[in-house]
Amino acid sequence: ASTNSSLMDRQQSNFILPVEANTFLFKPVDTKAVLSCPPITQKAVLVSIRWEIILRDKPSCTRAYRRDTNETRAINCSDETISWDSRPDQNPTLQIDPVAITHDGYYRCEVVTTHGHFYHGYHLKVLVPPEVTLFQLENGAIVCRAAAGKPAAQISWTPGGDCHTVEEPLGNDTVTVQSSCRWEDHRVSKVSCSVSHLTGNTSLSIALNQGVIVLGFPPSTLLIILYVKFSLFLVILIIVGFIYFQRIKDCR
Repeated sequence: ASTNSSLMDRQQSNFILPVEANTFLFKPVDTKAVLSCPPITQKAVLVSIRWEIILRDKPSCTRAYRRDTNETRAINCSDETISWDSRPDQNPTLQIDPVAITHDGYYRCEVVTTHGHFYHGYHLKVLVPPEVTLFQLENGAIVCRAAAGKPAAQISWTPGGDCHTVEEPLGNDTVTVQSSCRWEDHRVSKVSCSVSHLTGNTSLSIALNQGVIVLGFPPSTLLIILYVKFSLFLVILIIVGFIYFQRIKDCR
């Protein structure tokens, strides 16, 4: 009885309970992503490897390898940019090359050995750098735009002003952020826009149009002012003309 008990203890000591780890992975678009499986210990013998790929609005894709038959198979896997990095019997790493927005999802590797089942999952988040522009409108407002970024960018100003920021979600999970600012302090001659994003930070500067900033009038108000000035000039011209012709008449 003691011999059978010690044999069972040795068998149980070689078997490890299932272990699963999860990683959040952020990758910029148009780069290469490499996803690794759990390592196989030296004493363990590989039985099989299975990658399960769950993408939004798509059926689950499975890529598998069996050591006893030395065969690989793919089920519902139509994306050719997702593939084995090399021979799965030598390196079961999965590669995505190039990364696209549609690759957002969950990737899970299952390794089966003589010592048990081992899992490693990846929550892949694809990043898209925004296109940053800085310009001045005709009304004097300065606009900083971070277009089509994923996730949405953060915009800040130096020096701070009277700002209004809006976000416009686009259909492909990207977001355009636009911030418009004015400065009442006429001593401000140059402003900077800082855009913070997971793909990197950008800073742009622009010199203010002092003529527009000092006047501070909208176009409609400027037209009224010009009209009043022209009317006054016309009245003065009529009065001067009347006086001139009156003097000529008196001289005769």
